[in-house]
Amino acid sequence: MKIDLVVRGGMVADGTGGPLRRADVAISGDRIVAVGEVPPADAAELSAAGAVVAPGFINVLSHAYGTLQQDPRGLSDLYQGVTTEVFGEGFSLGPVSGAMGKVIDADPQAPGVRMNWPRLNDFLDHMATTGVGPNIASFVGAHNLRMIHAGAEDRALSKDELASACQILDDELAGGALGVASALIYSPGSYASTAELTAYAHVLAKHDALYISHVRNEADRLLDAVEELIEIARVTSARAEVYHLKASGRQNWPAMTKAIEKIQQARDAGLSISADIYPYEAGATTLGACIPPQLHEGGRVELLARLSDPETRAVIKAAIAHPGADWENLYLGSGGASGILLLGGIEPDVSGLTLAQVAAVRGDTDPIDTLLDLVSADPDLLAAYFEMTEENIHLALQSTWVSICSDSEAMPAQPPFTENPTHPRAYGAFARILGPYVRGGILTLEDAVRRMTSLPAKNLRLLDRGQIRVGAFADLVVFEPDEVADLATYRQPHRYAAGMRHVLINGTIAFQDGQPTGRLAGRALRRGTSQGE
Repeated sequence: MKIDLVVRGGMVADGTGGPLRRADVAISGDRIVAVGEVPPADAAELSAAGAVVAPGFINVLSHAYGTLQQDPRGLSDLYQGVTTEVFGEGFSLGPVSGAMGKVIDADPQAPGVRMNWPRLNDFLDHMATTGVGPNIASFVGAHNLRMIHAGAEDRALSKDELASACQILDDELAGGALGVASALIYSPGSYASTAELTAYAHVLAKHDALYISHVRNEADRLLDAVEELIEIARVTSARAEVYHLKASGRQNWPAMTKAIEKIQQARDAGLSISADIYPYEAGATTLGACIPPQLHEGGRVELLARLSDPETRAVIKAAIAHPGADWENLYLGSGGASGILLLGGIEPDVSGLTLAQVAAVRGDTDPIDTLLDLVSADPDLLAAYFEMTEENIHLALQSTWVSICSDSEAMPAQPPFTENPTHPRAYGAFARILGPYVRGGILTLEDAVRRMTSLPAKNLRLLDRGQIRVGAFADLVVFEPDEVADLATYRQPHRYAAGMRHVLINGTIAFQDGQPTGRLAGRALRRGTSQGE
């Protein structure tokens, strides 16, 4: 047996949740060929003495499709042991055609980033061919399927348009897309009816692909939103997952227990429903997401025109201030302006301040006026919304079917990236699970590893990933269990995690002795195939 590399002397957490065991891991090419006592061989060695060896971590919800085009190493995730990035929440870089292309091309893009690809595999293959650090895979964005036909219009798809969207989806699934991902609080995804999403799920069921969703409401109507997802799965027999399961807004925190119970009851009835989380009390999106989705119709240009019209602006302001609306009100869910931390944008003087603090500095009597002024100046201004509670994160992790995500980019902690705002989860989500959540007794180390490896690999149908066993791909991490720590904060988010010793991607050493090697061994992964080519 030919051996190229031996990871020697570590305690193996094989990804199944089984107990740690002392074992060497031998690799030939891109595959694991032995796990156990490996005799001395004419091969390179990496020391895992005093460390844990685990499968590489799978980031179920990543937005690194842009930053990886600018710097393919994905360092903020690599320092945490992430070896696979999964894209597509609502929007995917392909398929893009028809009316969607005009909308995408009208929005400014970062240097070196292309967001418009005719087919999803065009983007994935481009990245794999030019060189990318982590493995990459993607869902088809539900935004895409409707925008190709309706652009940013708030209307139902016609019968012929929906049939065309389903055919496009069928073609993408045949090419290995993971499934469909919706984001139902954002326009134009919010314009999709349950019937439209159900039509997509019927196609998914034929391919054993996954419907995954940022559900329609994570606040006052969380239970209705979870029920919508469950009903789509029930009617179509498609598998389904809830993105970043949470109950937003202090008044809604008790609903987390009921949401989990709903999902468990569906599972007990034979449906395949799962969820993922990021371990933080604040989410992050643009400040403009505080504005009702219907007022985003037509895209950025139309939104800015509405904000500049005094009468329409007054309508927007009243909608944000009014509780009990039929949309998810992030402003009220955060407890108002004091619960919204501005992370930055083209208005650098507001970074690190709450919306309430900015309003006070400006002398605004109503912070919603401040909010609308800031959105008018910078529609992409990023904000953290303190809507969740640590107790609900612990509650979610009591369910064995919950995996982990970052819901963020992956980037180096160096200029120009450090000049851009981000949430600390970009640098810390996985390290936070392995560090304080494991050492604090919320999870066992073995179960924490399972949630980041074999669980998402199974749900995503990524064959031969997520486990340490003979025949599996050699995506491996070696970490110091007592040293793993997330160091990023909301005001200093660009700080690498600590505690990772080595990371291998497809048998190639991407991170050695605490430092990235610069080797780009990532591949474009497809659902249901183990080639990884």
